[in-house]
Amino acid sequence: MISVAMAFYNGKRYIKKQADSILNNLGSGDELIISVDDDRDGSKEILETMAKEDSRIRLIKGPGKGVVENFQNAFRSCRGDIIFLADQDDAWKPGKVRKIKKVFEDPNIVCVVHNAQIADENLKPLGETTFQWRDSGPGFWKNMKKNSYIGCCMALRREALDQILPIPENVWIHDQWIGLLAEQLGTVVFFEEPLLLYRRHGGNVTGLTHGSVSSMVKKRYYMLKEIKRRVREWKV
Repeated sequence: MISVAMAFYNGKRYIKKQADSILNNLGSGDELIISVDDDRDGSKEILETMAKEDSRIRLIKGPGKGVVENFQNAFRSCRGDIIFLADQDDAWKPGKVRKIKKVFEDPNIVCVVHNAQIADENLKPLGETTFQWRDSGPGFWKNMKKNSYIGCCMALRREALDQILPIPENVWIHDQWIGLLAEQLGTVVFFEEPLLLYRRHGGNVTGLTHGSVSSMVKKRYYMLKEIKRRVREWKV
C-alpha cells in the first residue's frame, strides 16, 4: 500500500490539479492523507468535494503549528508500506509512483529522492532541475552543509518513519531531518529522472533563497545535535 502525506495550508489555487496528478499515480487501495492547517482561503469546499468524489483522499485536522508539525501529523495517519511526501502546489508526472516503487524492490533502500523540473506558476519548466539547483546527492556531511533532501521529491519506508518520528521541536525542516536520519538507517538513492514539476510562485512555503549565515549555522547546530541524540536512542 502507498500513502501520500500532504501538509495543506490555504492552497486553494493549485490543490485540485496537484491532487489529480497524485491520484492518477495511485492504485485503488492507496491513500492521500491531507493534513489541513488552514482552509480559510475558500479551499474547504474544494477539499471536501474532492474527498467525497474519491475515497482515497482522507482529510485530517492539522495542529496549526507550522509546516513541520503539519507533515508530522499527516505521517502519523499514513497506513502504507511506502510513504511519499507531497506539497500542495506541484504536479506529479505520470509513472512517478511506479518508478519509485521499483527502486524500493531492493530491501536495503530506506529512502528515495527523485529529480524534479523547476517550473513557474503555470508549470512551465524554467530550464533547471532540483538536482542541478541543489547539487543533489547522498552523503551525511554534504547534506548537512547544503541540504538536497527536498520533501516533495522524497519517499521512504514505513519502518524508517517509525524511527524518525517524532521530529524534535527545535528542528526547523522536516525533509533534511528525514534524509539525514535515513542515511543512518540504510541506503538512500538519488533517482536522476525528473518525476515532478516543482512549481515556484509568490506563495510558496519554502523558497529558493536562504537566511543569514548565523541563522543557517544555528539551525545546523541544532540539527546535528538532535540527530546524534536520536541515533543514541536507537542503540539503547
